[in-house]
Amino acid sequence: MNPALTQFGAQMSHLTGVRAIMKDIIETLRAGSGQEFINLSAGNPVILPEVEQLWRDCTAELLAGPEYGEVVCRYGSSQGYQPLIDAVRTDFNQRYGLNLTDRNILITPGSQSIYFYAANAFGGYTTSKQLKNIVLPLSPDYTGYGGVSLIPEAVVACKPTLDIDAAAHRFKYRPDFSQLSIDQSTGCVIFSRPCNPTGNVLSDDEVKKIADLAAAFDVPVFVDSAYGPPFPSLNFTEMTPIFGGNIVHCMSLSKAGLPGERIGIAIGDEKLIQVLECFQTNMCIHSPRYGQAIATRAITSGALADISINVIRPYYQSKFAIVESTLEQAMPKDLPWFLHRGEGAIFAWLWLKDLPMTDWELYQELKKVGVIVVPGSSFFPGLREDWQHKHECLRISLTATNDEIETAMKRLAQMVEKLYQSVDS
Repeated sequence: MNPALTQFGAQMSHLTGVRAIMKDIIETLRAGSGQEFINLSAGNPVILPEVEQLWRDCTAELLAGPEYGEVVCRYGSSQGYQPLIDAVRTDFNQRYGLNLTDRNILITPGSQSIYFYAANAFGGYTTSKQLKNIVLPLSPDYTGYGGVSLIPEAVVACKPTLDIDAAAHRFKYRPDFSQLSIDQSTGCVIFSRPCNPTGNVLSDDEVKKIADLAAAFDVPVFVDSAYGPPFPSLNFTEMTPIFGGNIVHCMSLSKAGLPGERIGIAIGDEKLIQVLECFQTNMCIHSPRYGQAIATRAITSGALADISINVIRPYYQSKFAIVESTLEQAMPKDLPWFLHRGEGAIFAWLWLKDLPMTDWELYQELKKVGVIVVPGSSFFPGLREDWQHKHECLRISLTATNDEIETAMKRLAQMVEKLYQSVDS
């Protein structure tokens, strides 16, 4: 059967960003012909024993409790499972000194759905045919933002400034406020903090400046905190979640060990939350309730916040330290390689300035020596400018074993050294 697709059907039936790459990676792993690969492409969190046990314990409590049938066998409110809303409200009010009410919170099937709702409720064409842009103030950023809008031309990203420490082979992206345009043509702003793929954490002042620019035009700002505190707390540097005004604080429990249950949490102004809730009602009625019920227990007991700080964060921080130390030892000092400062998330981001080939070509070459990474050019959705830097970066997952990461970084260093030598010779 070959049905005719609508404009939206054609757009949404194509994979974007990393999802498109994963097909090639899966085929590579299947057709390995005995070759052993170190797969540093994964975005799946590692199943940590303590984290898995927490969710087993919460599940056992739910199964033994009287509310199991009500949770699993009945429909619920589009806004979310009320005990989870209460747990989030109580936790955040106590932890951050807020005055949240029930109406400030929405539970969604994963945080990706929040950005889909937001991008299409606030971005795209208005009833008067005016295009409202979805602004990504710092590029590179999460590849998924490239596929959330039904109007692709609405997604607009801003080229950053690069804060480079050449002697240390480190760098950091910063918003370029001289280029950031937020005005009456802006529908909403979205960015991740900590950032997938780079691990970058925007400062409190940078977040507030973006929010103030947007507030002047009544534009909502969606801060993707899928890696932020209080859970999963995958920030390796101190950072403060920022609430109130036009900011919608968006969370996910995926990196806290529940990616299979798809739980997103949006916290913001009641009017913004109501728009997102109506969108959700029309799309999927409500988020799955089993995951919400076990998350309620983990948050209420304090166990989720505790395990995030004491188990999840140190695990990935130690992995980044291995990437860092191995590259420092294996990479020639005279080559223009720069590792993004590790401020959070579960990835490392490597920039190879003046790379003699594209990131996609390097990806293919690394597969020949048994190393799989993700080409960095997939992480610049909405950036219209032809920027060479986009083709000089790699995303490296921190989900492999210590030995695998060390071996892969040594192979990568050898490959990179040969590439630059071939140009010099």
